[in-house]
Amino acid sequence: MGLKIKKKPAHMTKIGGQALIEGVMMRGPKEYGIAVRKPDGEIELKKRPVDNFTTKHKLFKLPFVRGVVSLLEAMVLGMKSLMYSAEFFEDEDGEEAEKGKFEMFLERKLGDRFPDIAIYLAVAISIVLSVVVFMLIPTFVTSFFRRWIESGTALNILEGFIRVSIFLVYLFSVSKLDDIKRVFQYHGAEHKTIHCYENREELTVENVKKYPILHPRCGTSFLFNVMIVSIVVFSLFGWPSPLMRFATRIALFPLVGGIAYEINRIIGKSDSKLAYALSYPGLMIQNYATTREPDDDQIEVAIEALKLVLVEDEEADKW
Repeated sequence: MGLKIKKKPAHMTKIGGQALIEGVMMRGPKEYGIAVRKPDGEIELKKRPVDNFTTKHKLFKLPFVRGVVSLLEAMVLGMKSLMYSAEFFEDEDGEEAEKGKFEMFLERKLGDRFPDIAIYLAVAISIVLSVVVFMLIPTFVTSFFRRWIESGTALNILEGFIRVSIFLVYLFSVSKLDDIKRVFQYHGAEHKTIHCYENREELTVENVKKYPILHPRCGTSFLFNVMIVSIVVFSLFGWPSPLMRFATRIALFPLVGGIAYEINRIIGKSDSKLAYALSYPGLMIQNYATTREPDDDQIEVAIEALKLVLVEDEEADKW
């Protein structure tokens, strides 16, 4: 499959989405919509307003700051949507999985607040695991090469290579799992549907099928940009003691995310050869790991999700 995709469509939208368990979530300028194909074949729809901090507070609109805020918002909304889609499916025995004692205890103590607290807790755990796996472990492993490598820049490049390697091994490994393959098919359906909308074609299954499963503004590309930006930013601080390295990597993580977000915005808007070169690694990862060609039923779900968030004023969702 070729990686060349059509750039600068008729209407470049900031609408984005996420693949779910047998479904798709689309986030628009005012609302987010979820479409899930239930076990009986019916498509369940849900639409709720978006609580967008980047439009409510001037501070959160600033470049670099907005990237961090947007990332946190996306993680919370993504986890909430994923948990919602999972509610429609039962375990292999056809019965709902029994709740653990700890979960039942928390539900009794927290009452109606339990679902929201569980989501934020899950996001917090995800962030901690990401920092440990992609920040702390690579710098720990790289420290063993200090006896052979004296250059701080070279050590930071090696650390970045290890970080990217962990990231790629993880993605390619999970992409082989059958359940994840279906999620990645919905990911492809999400991209194809947005392409169709951006090219001002009617949202039908036949129209959507014509478009590629790759998209330059995908979250996969953003995560890869984070890996590359981290190499440059961390190199500015040399190779200090282990404690200082851990501290600087954690402290600079928001800055790295903010810079990567701005780069992703530039890549998404530009049709230049440089922008395409910068987007190429992310497109390759999408092509070989995180997206798959969807079937007609999956495309139908993505179309229904996108329809939920469309607004009459197209300027409101313009990138």
